[in-house]
Amino acid sequence: MTSTRETFKKAERLSSRKTITMLFENGNTLFTRYFRVIWAESETNSPFPARIAFSVPKKIFRLAVTRNLLKRRIREAYRKNKSHFYKFLVSENIQVALMVIFRKDSVEEYSTLEKAVREMFDKISTEIRGKRNLKRNT
Repeated sequence: MTSTRETFKKAERLSSRKTITMLFENGNTLFTRYFRVIWAESETNSPFPARIAFSVPKKIFRLAVTRNLLKRRIREAYRKNKSHFYKFLVSENIQVALMVIFRKDSVEEYSTLEKAVREMFDKISTEIRGKRNLKRNT
């Protein structure tokens, strides 16, 4: 059985202010039960099909310790479950930039966040397929 390492490298992180600004101005938004996701097709030649940033609002969680805990849990869930999403993006020959904003007002368990991340991947994949089919039909 061949296993690939589940990593989350610096090159996978969305950190460019220019890209993040472009994402908020021109990106597509979708909502899940736990996240607001802003995404757009990316033009960069990154070795990874997705670049992502996570955010937990200070307005909801005042303590940095709590915000960091949630971001760590979300990042870990993303790291463990991204392989199927990456395979989908490679098969569609697309690169995306994602901004994930946590929107609940309570600290959630890791298992709950892991399910929410999988749900987020499914919704994004469905939207990408829909946009691709619209482009093909026009």
